[in-house]
Amino acid sequence: MVSTPAQEQPVDPQDRSGPYATHDVSNQPPPLAPYDASLDTALLEGLRREGAGWAEADIRRLGLRAGSAEAQEWGELANRHEPELRTHDRYGHRVDEVEFHPSWHHLMRVAVGEGLAGAPWADDRPGAHVARTAGGLVWGQTEAGHGCPTSMTYAAVPVLRREPELAKVYEPLLTSREYDPGLRVPTEKRGLLAGMGMTEKQGGSDVRTNTTTARPSAEPGVYTLRGHKWFTSAPMCDVFLVLAQAPGGLSCFLVPRVLPDGTRNTFRIQRLKDKLGNRSNASSEPEFDGTVAWLVGPEGRGVKTIIEMVNCTRLDCVMSSATLMRKTLVEAGHHVRHRSAFGARLIDQPLMRNVLADLALESEAATTLTLRLAGAADRSVRGDALDGTAGSETAFRRIATAVGKYWVTKRGPAFTAEALECLGGNGYVEESGMPRHYREAPLLSIWEGSGNVNALDVLRALSREPETADALFGELALAHGADARLDASVSRLKAELAAGSEAGARRLVERMALTLQAALLVRHAPAAVADAFCATRLGGDWGHAFGTLPDGADVDAILARALPDGA
Repeated sequence: MVSTPAQEQPVDPQDRSGPYATHDVSNQPPPLAPYDASLDTALLEGLRREGAGWAEADIRRLGLRAGSAEAQEWGELANRHEPELRTHDRYGHRVDEVEFHPSWHHLMRVAVGEGLAGAPWADDRPGAHVARTAGGLVWGQTEAGHGCPTSMTYAAVPVLRREPELAKVYEPLLTSREYDPGLRVPTEKRGLLAGMGMTEKQGGSDVRTNTTTARPSAEPGVYTLRGHKWFTSAPMCDVFLVLAQAPGGLSCFLVPRVLPDGTRNTFRIQRLKDKLGNRSNASSEPEFDGTVAWLVGPEGRGVKTIIEMVNCTRLDCVMSSATLMRKTLVEAGHHVRHRSAFGARLIDQPLMRNVLADLALESEAATTLTLRLAGAADRSVRGDALDGTAGSETAFRRIATAVGKYWVTKRGPAFTAEALECLGGNGYVEESGMPRHYREAPLLSIWEGSGNVNALDVLRALSREPETADALFGELALAHGADARLDASVSRLKAELAAGSEAGARRLVERMALTLQAALLVRHAPAAVADAFCATRLGGDWGHAFGTLPDGADVDAILARALPDGA
């Protein structure tokens, strides 16, 4: 007799002998979120040390929000539903707009509201720029793409100050904590975002070969641009700082998307880039054709004018790499706490503990250097000096930011790959989130000057600005005598500096970065962290992959600091 649906008995999913027998899930970690993204001892110590302890309560609050299930989902959705270019409206009018998923706007609203864009420039409190960097280190654990427009907005303010009349109009809006999306007359909005357009297809980083032209108009300071930019991120921003060839040479200009009379400025978006990672953030190729622009700084001094913006965005590249390291370390630590193999939890297995401790050393060194650079930036823009010597922090910032940009961003891809491997095959599937982090990692070494560009910039600073070497060695001298391996590395660095060549620039900058990180850890981190870092990164007692710490390393102390309960 053939049964009918009414005669069938319901299936009990708890019956392990039935058809659900293979669906019993075990030995899988629970979701990480919610977690506290600010539960990072190195970060909180650096925040206090660099003069922004007053912001700790806000950082802790933001860390809880960043680690919430809601914010983590925003990050995932913003990358799954990528921005879309709309060149024309339904009637055929050229609009050149980029549409984003609501999650992008949620992320941006929090970032701007928490002061992660231009707000520090309007904050008189010492440490305001440090507080912003610390905020980025925790809020960036949601996702990385929306950090691009907030970074460029932050970096645009000191450049605009070269033209007080322009700054008077735009700075209050760029430093606002109001996120006000949509293309409208800038002065009618509650807050603005800024972008930058430097590179062109024929030159890339060699911006002096730019072919975009700027023709003066009858109105002083107003020009019209014609050309094609190759890589302009966040084209939905309200204003852009761009480089173009004026009669007097390469110059810097402010380009608004919407002109004061309400008409759209010519900013034809030819296409959005199909990128490896950073998928939530639109990167575009805009075409200028009679585009109205205002001169910023003197004609022919475009690179010198815009370089302050590059210094700021390079700091954010270091910050974002350190954030990515911390995020993937936390993900790996969470997984191994809840996963067992070969009869024991992964976290209890000696080799896995070695891997995690080695990653923890790298992460703490990156975070500590990031906050030291933020402290130098904060004191530099205020005209202060850490040791009372006028200009010493400015010189240190100049050299150390380029050094940090080169090294910390270079470490990101290998670090992220190792953290992903801690999850095994689970880390290789999109649902884990680790592939998104892995695709993001190489970006930060490329943007704002690739490895070679930054290494050569360090050589240029050393030769043209000898005070930068004095500032660096002055910083290293603060740790003199505390560790013999560090002292030996400083001596080797001085010798390499004297014999430096362009071909050896990477080797020199790597030595500078490792020695600086070691000096900071010797001064500020527990002995277990400083000793293991000096033994491996300076003393050579290390392999060629993460997880090769020597037997004498205090792995338990390193992990207890890096991954306390709840992290």
